[in-house]
Amino acid sequence: MHKHFTGVSMAVVAAVVVAIAGAGAADAAPTPKPIPNSQPGWLAHGKNLGTAAPNAPVSARVYLAPNGGLNALKAAATAASSSNQYLTPGQYHAQFDPSAATVDAVSSWLAGSGLKVSVEANHRYIDATGSVGQANKAFGVKISKFSHDGLSVQAPTGPATAPDNVAAAIIAVSGLDTTVSIVEPKTQKPSPPSDGFRNAPVCSHWYGDQNPTTLPAPDGTVLPQLNGATLPYAPCGYTGPQLRNAYEAGAPAGLDGRGVTVAITDAYASPTIEADANRYAIETGDRPFAAGQFSQSLPRAFTQVNANNSPRQCDASGWYGEETLDVEAVHAMAPAANIRYYAGASCQDSALLDTFSRINDEGVANIVTNSWGGVGDVVKPTLLLAYETAFLQGAVQGISYVFSTGDSGDEVTNVGTPQTDYPASDPYVTGVGGTSTAITPAGVTGETGWQTTKYSITNGAWAPSIAFQYGGGGGFSSNIPEPDYQVAAGIHSPNGGRALPDVSMNADPTTGMLVGQTQTFGKTAAYDRYRIGGTSLASPLFAGMTALKIQASGHGLGLLNPKIYANHSGFHDVTGAGIDAGNIRVDFVNGLDASGGYVYSVRSFNTINTTLTVGSGWDSETGWGSPRAGWLTPVP
Repeated sequence: MHKHFTGVSMAVVAAVVVAIAGAGAADAAPTPKPIPNSQPGWLAHGKNLGTAAPNAPVSARVYLAPNGGLNALKAAATAASSSNQYLTPGQYHAQFDPSAATVDAVSSWLAGSGLKVSVEANHRYIDATGSVGQANKAFGVKISKFSHDGLSVQAPTGPATAPDNVAAAIIAVSGLDTTVSIVEPKTQKPSPPSDGFRNAPVCSHWYGDQNPTTLPAPDGTVLPQLNGATLPYAPCGYTGPQLRNAYEAGAPAGLDGRGVTVAITDAYASPTIEADANRYAIETGDRPFAAGQFSQSLPRAFTQVNANNSPRQCDASGWYGEETLDVEAVHAMAPAANIRYYAGASCQDSALLDTFSRINDEGVANIVTNSWGGVGDVVKPTLLLAYETAFLQGAVQGISYVFSTGDSGDEVTNVGTPQTDYPASDPYVTGVGGTSTAITPAGVTGETGWQTTKYSITNGAWAPSIAFQYGGGGGFSSNIPEPDYQVAAGIHSPNGGRALPDVSMNADPTTGMLVGQTQTFGKTAAYDRYRIGGTSLASPLFAGMTALKIQASGHGLGLLNPKIYANHSGFHDVTGAGIDAGNIRVDFVNGLDASGGYVYSVRSFNTINTTLTVGSGWDSETGWGSPRAGWLTPVP
């Protein structure tokens, strides 16, 4: 699945982020003004199939600017995180919600064209439903039928407008263009967990403790050396005690996340998540959840299939593995922290944005980990502004947002040009990239950037079969300007764009985490364990570890990036030392058992096949590096 974004330049994004004043009552015949960036970016290559039927349905969402405007909210978020003086949800709404007069004026304009109006409880947006004819009248557009990028949609042929007396209160409008916009998990797994998968038993318990010399291939295959070196078998998957030993060794006694709540967002909800996480914890030497330690916020209903028969669909069961990884990874790093899971009704952007509204308005969470995102960062302004407003509300309330940076390196393979992924590239979130990590009883003994070439056996030797299989996301945004904290830290952005990642943690599936999950084997649902990776692992690992810093500080931390870029001494600089050229991976051919035989491959470490690099200091593959006990120093 791929998330579809329409294009917007860096200059245009900057232009739409303006101070917004409150709107008054409607004038008799107000002059219409264009709503910024409301014209679909794909129009130039879309095919117009004719005018949409006047009675065809329309469901639009009009996003309202915070009271005082986005610039005021940005200033408040920065100030709050600098002083660690945060607002409660009630205080935030009293200060920043659009006024009743603004809501009345916008509602009257929409209702005046016959649209049915519904106002979000905290005035974030106004939903307007009705017909194409009514929408054409309200927004001053001509809605037609189009085909583009394999999709059949209806959309306006030009920008939408609003009356002059309310235009300043509107930051974006969505829904006039029915192009489906979805997100995807940032997980690299050997097979969809819903179909069932098991690790082959030939693997290392700690990094490098098994190799073909000490443990021959189970079917007698002679496993060759690579460039004269005998490579070890890949780890079976690290567990909570191993990961804490690697990253949190030397932390002050008593730091376990107690009193902190980590929020997790994904689409859908696994029906077996708590039972699976408890069983996994017990099997791997950790404590299961105490009563009330794990909780969920679920929507009223789940949407299994997207609207208008779009080929962009949401695989509910495929998200269960993502949720399992997130929950078990956070619990591994912060065994005593509370975990609250917020489920999106689907994988569409609107559903995930709804989870942020619930998180911010409840005000329970201290940090939020998100292991999903789009492909590339050329994002619809509507989505960018809606997402950014949510992140800023969180920051004003002391809530930190953390995102996976993606698993496709610089995205050239997918989009043709180097790009970062959004929302990880938003300046008000922390983007967590990936490393390949050697963990032994002594801790982390080797680390490098995660970029993988796959080798297979050809004529008795290892030969490259996939030049770039996957790797941690990073680079420089083509769409989001470089924020002040990166400029101040001396990060050189060659295109002036936001640099990613900010930090990194273990993500390579070859050195991934062992998880336990109920899967479907044949027609039977059963629990089993398997190794999994991706920056979907790195983000919850970092969020779980940061829960210890929040515990030590005694309060939320809000925006993390200004703190990280001002003082990154708590991070280990990842330069690639102390790790092999790769590991040998042994898999069942059928993913389940030895009845179908075995398949062997080498997964390399830090094979540079993208524009991303690893080096001293900040780099475009690993950011400032991976956290250690120094990151847990409390913030006064």
